[in-house]
Amino acid sequence: MSRRSFNALSAASLGAALAPSWLPSAAEESKPFHFAVVSDPHVIDKFYKPGSENGIEDNESILKANDRLVMARDTINGIRFKDGSAIEQVFVPGDVFHNYPSADYDFYFKNETRIDIARKLMDGFHAPVHLGFGNHDYDEHGKPGVSIEMSNRLIKQKLRSDPYSSVDHNGFRFLVLNNFLGATWAPGGDKRFGSLGDEQLQWAEAQLAARKPTVVFIHYPLWLIAPTEVKDFGLHPLLRKYKDTIQIVIAGHWHKWVDFAHTYGPQHTVTAATRYDPNAFMIFRADAKSGTIEWLDRSRVEWSTHFATPYRNV
Repeated sequence: MSRRSFNALSAASLGAALAPSWLPSAAEESKPFHFAVVSDPHVIDKFYKPGSENGIEDNESILKANDRLVMARDTINGIRFKDGSAIEQVFVPGDVFHNYPSADYDFYFKNETRIDIARKLMDGFHAPVHLGFGNHDYDEHGKPGVSIEMSNRLIKQKLRSDPYSSVDHNGFRFLVLNNFLGATWAPGGDKRFGSLGDEQLQWAEAQLAARKPTVVFIHYPLWLIAPTEVKDFGLHPLLRKYKDTIQIVIAGHWHKWVDFAHTYGPQHTVTAATRYDPNAFMIFRADAKSGTIEWLDRSRVEWSTHFATPYRNV
């Protein structure tokens, strides 16, 4: 063996020795995988007061919300594909739990609340769960009076989640955005609409600039998101700028299936809620080699309703 060959071999061996064991191999990075989307579970607890929703359907559905999340979770846990693989990631684009029973921070550490129950239910998924947050995870109406800062503290402490986040998996990037951190949800803002704030927008662009195949999650449908926030800088222009690598933007909030097609650049779909139907979830196959995703169970959707037909594991 020549000295050059020996040095090359030694360098390669050293590199392999120093490479962290958790880094995925090239084969793993390019391997297709499956992920699920489960939105708007609206978990409640013993402190919830029945009859406080708008209308019969809302009042009936909220009392079944926890059980329906468990049903959706159990179905997703049981899914197996032809190669024997299972769901590898789960994403929840908001309204994890339903409102706050108290404005006292210590209350949530003296009692088991809907936030603790949500954590336990999410821990029951066999795949890692990545949480986004909705208007019910914040104090939309100022009753009982929980600030965004307190919500974020509880979310971090109890749900082990940041207000917004990025997840890389097998060559794909998943952005979980938060439309409650901008001016529309600041004092005097119009909470019917969402905004991200300059800091999060800058962070989002840095994530998108990597040009990885990307899936974006946000709670409010883009119809309700401020197009621009700082001069001509905002979420809508960002989505159009990176539409070639963003595979889909998935929102919740409306509790019904809505297809915006490519109105905002990338495909934009609003998903229904497990609160109303345990069959209302989405299953995708992602392929990093092609940089694309496939919504495998799209045919189950009953558009413009809360509902979907049961998933049949073939």
